[in-house]
Amino acid sequence: MADDVVFGTNERWRINRNIFVLGFAFMVHFTAFHGAANLQSSVNSEAGAGTFTLAAIYFSLILSNILLPAVVIKWLGCKWAVAVSFVAYMPFIAAQFYPRLYTLVPAGMMVGFGGGPLWCAKCTYLSVVAEPYAKLSGVPVDVLVVRFFGLFFMFYQMAQIWGNLISSAILSSSLGDVAPTLNETLSYSPDNMTLFLNSTATDLGESCGVNFCSGSSSHDNANLKPPSPLKIQVISGAYLACMAFAVILVAVGVDSLKRYTSGRRTAIDGKSGIRLLAVTLRQLRHKYQLLLLPVIGYIGAEQAFMAADFTQAFVGCAYGIHNIGYVMICFGVFNALAAPVAGAIVKLTGRYPVMLTALILNLCLLTALLLWRPDPGQWMVFYFLAAVWGTADAVWLVQVNALSGILFPGNEEAAYSNFRLWEATGSVLSYATAPYLCVRTRLQVLLGLLLLGFSGYTTIELMEYRAKRAHHLERNFELVNGKERE
Repeated sequence: MADDVVFGTNERWRINRNIFVLGFAFMVHFTAFHGAANLQSSVNSEAGAGTFTLAAIYFSLILSNILLPAVVIKWLGCKWAVAVSFVAYMPFIAAQFYPRLYTLVPAGMMVGFGGGPLWCAKCTYLSVVAEPYAKLSGVPVDVLVVRFFGLFFMFYQMAQIWGNLISSAILSSSLGDVAPTLNETLSYSPDNMTLFLNSTATDLGESCGVNFCSGSSSHDNANLKPPSPLKIQVISGAYLACMAFAVILVAVGVDSLKRYTSGRRTAIDGKSGIRLLAVTLRQLRHKYQLLLLPVIGYIGAEQAFMAADFTQAFVGCAYGIHNIGYVMICFGVFNALAAPVAGAIVKLTGRYPVMLTALILNLCLLTALLLWRPDPGQWMVFYFLAAVWGTADAVWLVQVNALSGILFPGNEEAAYSNFRLWEATGSVLSYATAPYLCVRTRLQVLLGLLLLGFSGYTTIELMEYRAKRAHHLERNFELVNGKERE
């Protein structure tokens, strides 16, 4: 049994080192993935290749979460499941060297199939190492799990910053750009001057933002002209190096989980993929789970809209593809800061006021996107919208995740499986319809889904309030009767 394993005096330091290296490896790996994913809809816009690739990632992720984690982790163990899953992401980056629909979509499917075992192995590793650490430190296991996950996500959230910083720095450079010759610089003709004046006077709001349609002539916009192939190849090379380094970090710097699981059953001995799917679907008989589905679907859809539509229709179209990364850095920073801040506020005010604030932020945000005509001169607005979006997204993601565990004690596995399933479904539907629906329509759908989702969540809060109130009155009535009998 695990209790029989004797650890040395430096074991606490060793466990901390494992968590640190694992978190750092995820940061390096997702620096590459997030950086590449944020550019897909803009850089690989021909025939909707970029958005179809993102849809393929989330579609295969649904299948992966159902079928692969238990099998892969049982075969390889958590450490090597993480390393092999990292390798499964690499074809997606390699496909950027020759970006075609028939190369990108299969590579995207590989990402999804690697994602299921990757995240399950990470969660299992952090949860299991908390047990021996608790025995050595005297700190409760549940406190340590929260602490370890917090340390891990501190690293993970930084990936959004570094990945976008790399892409934007390279895209903003003159690498691969063809410099005009002296004769072209000095040449003048009335036709050239007229063309220049017309291009600078163009109202980008007519074809960008809410008026953007993937199949329209908006692709004639110079801002959406794909960067030079050399820039994409340099970015992809840097990202591939990041992923290879992450694999080496895990292989060399992380201990096998067998060190801490000798003679004990672990989470990988649990349900098979098919059994988990059956439990997941049975969970839908619970009225709370059904009421949560719209808001879970909204979370997936709004994240997909941010990654595909906001980056292409607003930032890329009006502000330039080379600025997408900088704007997404702002999103990542506020997303990382808002999660712990919202958690602290919930302890003071309760959950509903925080969720209501997120609703108001999202309503203002979606309304602004419907009314605003993007203008590169209003560059601060792009960053402000990204900051608001990152703040609201963090609240939805953290609080609805927490609510899934709070509402279904004893059935957390099925509740979180439903969260992953329907969040990914919302993302798949959003990505898959992006090439066919104009941004105005997609924003209106998001707005309706937001209101429907918050209505379902509010219904749950009301039902919980009434149940607690009835229980409280029942207990008071029993106490009164007891006193009368005395």
